[in-house]
Amino acid sequence: MLLRLAALFAEYAATIDSDRLEEWPDFFVPECLYKITSADNHKRGYAAGIVYADSQAMLRDRITALRGANIFERHSYRHIIGLPLIRGEESDGVKAETPFLVTRTMRDGTTDLFATGVYLDRVREIEGRLLFAERIVVCDSSRFDTLLVIPL
Repeated sequence: MLLRLAALFAEYAATIDSDRLEEWPDFFVPECLYKITSADNHKRGYAAGIVYADSQAMLRDRITALRGANIFERHSYRHIIGLPLIRGEESDGVKAETPFLVTRTMRDGTTDLFATGVYLDRVREIEGRLLFAERIVVCDSSRFDTLLVIPL
């Protein structure tokens, strides 16, 4: 299972990093949870996040808005993802915790450390394919850049 999770996470990151964002929602089950929050807010149990989507349809809407309605400076991400730590296997899926680091490169070539943190995931196998039922992105910092438009 560890290798299958690592492969899922690598493909997920490659999809974002190569700007194939229309494919990003396909990593999730139809009724899913995707949230970006801070470590402090997560520790306090706050439900809301900087980004919050509770269905694959909401994720698709986010990408549609990103491509057509949002105005932002062109930039790209590069994900570095650690090895998943499997926290348990239950009837609703495998739970995993995985550290990440994301750099952001702006149009002018400037590269910065953009986000660090941990993915808290619940992954289900559907028809032989692993998909996210839940991906909570817990960022170490409580400061978020206004350019948080591309998924983490």
